[in-house]
Amino acid sequence: MSKALICPCEDVTVGDIRHAISRGFCDVESVKRFTGFGTGICQGKSCQAAVAAMLAKEGPLKPQGIQAFTPRPPLYPTEMSLFASMPVDESQPPVGGVPQELATFPAALRPQSPLPSKAKIVIIGGGVMGLALAYNLSLRGETDVVVLERGYLCAGASGRNGGGVRMQWGTSANIELAKRSIDLMKQFARDLGINVWLRQGGYLFLAKTESVAKRLERNTALHNKHGVPTRIITADAARDIVPGLTMKGVVTASFNPEDGVIFPWPFLWGYAQHCLKKGIKVETFTHVTGFETSGGQVRKVRTDRGDIACDTVVLAAGAWSPEIAQLADVKLPNEPHRHEILSTEPLKPFLGPLVSVLDSGLYFSQSMRGEIVGGMGDPKEPAGLNMGSTLRFVARFSQALMEQLPQVGHVKVLRQWAGCYDVTPDNNPVLGRTPGLDNLLQMSGFVGHGFMMAPAVAERMAAWMATGEHDDLFHRFNLHRFSSGRLEREDMIIG
Repeated sequence: MSKALICPCEDVTVGDIRHAISRGFCDVESVKRFTGFGTGICQGKSCQAAVAAMLAKEGPLKPQGIQAFTPRPPLYPTEMSLFASMPVDESQPPVGGVPQELATFPAALRPQSPLPSKAKIVIIGGGVMGLALAYNLSLRGETDVVVLERGYLCAGASGRNGGGVRMQWGTSANIELAKRSIDLMKQFARDLGINVWLRQGGYLFLAKTESVAKRLERNTALHNKHGVPTRIITADAARDIVPGLTMKGVVTASFNPEDGVIFPWPFLWGYAQHCLKKGIKVETFTHVTGFETSGGQVRKVRTDRGDIACDTVVLAAGAWSPEIAQLADVKLPNEPHRHEILSTEPLKPFLGPLVSVLDSGLYFSQSMRGEIVGGMGDPKEPAGLNMGSTLRFVARFSQALMEQLPQVGHVKVLRQWAGCYDVTPDNNPVLGRTPGLDNLLQMSGFVGHGFMMAPAVAERMAAWMATGEHDDLFHRFNLHRFSSGRLEREDMIIG
């Protein structure tokens, strides 16, 4: 019976669902991400009810806690050429979006067990940044750590990105962080026992204007100084790397063969599972409601499940960080901006690198299973915690993709979703101590690239926290820079 298929689209069996339950993933959204059920052509129409029934029968949640996962548009697989034929009014901002993601999660999903009353370190945010930090703290012997996550694991940007990892950046700090992160990703399966499917097919950046072309040329020289083998290439060379590219309107291109793509979900699970093995508490569906402060210190973190006294608090909640910081009367300069993404039906492998048109924010790659996965920034997108999907996005993306790869017009879009970039004024993170609250440490503001920087940033932050030794990273990118004007702008942001 354990080998019986419960999701034929993704070859997920009854045994796979039971394995997820045994690992503590007992809500539908978590099990979906852990097993991949419901992510295929039928969009869960043929398997979701069966999985929910198993969870109600064999999991710890009461039946009222078994919520259906969020449906993703389009309702039925739809050819990209149809979306590309739709008119888009570029003068108007995108509005709304479906589905409207939950701002809070049902109380029935809240764990019934009490929170620890005290912990040495409380990390707010159970995304890749917070979990990677907890993992690295455990390597240094520090396990009196509680990680608080407002939803299920992978609910935020860590579970909603395209998985791209690259060394092509515009500042020395980010280049070095990315190099170290990719080195750590290479040994992730050995160190944490889970495969993240790192494929170093490269990043191919295309420039359609002279100003962006000069940026690529300037940054390529910087990459080479740091030992990154980026090179400026011709249109013909780009077509050799990706057969079928039209290169329409492209002035120049840059290519680094050592950039790549990983599968985001197991990356997060690997960190989470190691933390649990070491005795670190990873508390999901736990909402931070405030702080108790005195004498320039955070004394307690208040949640909807009780308070935790602590010595140190780390704010690693991504786009939600400003909202949480405000509870401690701390103003962060970060702004959340929705970024949409989609996935198509699987195709035979044809696309080695991730391709990005830097001017428009278009990017696309091909997954291990053959889907085209891609997104595109929207200059009209207003700030806000919005994770709904729009028809405007899929139309703009389809038009831009077909301009460069017209042969994909017949390919069907299976699903689209959205996450939030955590945007700062200089496109660099907010790290280090908080003025006025010395034990509140900042770890946010990564502008859509926190996922790929997390291994290196967390490694250095854990060392800095454990030893107290000076690390320029946590001075260079601390909150003081915004009031003192010490800004160093990153200009290689996709979208």
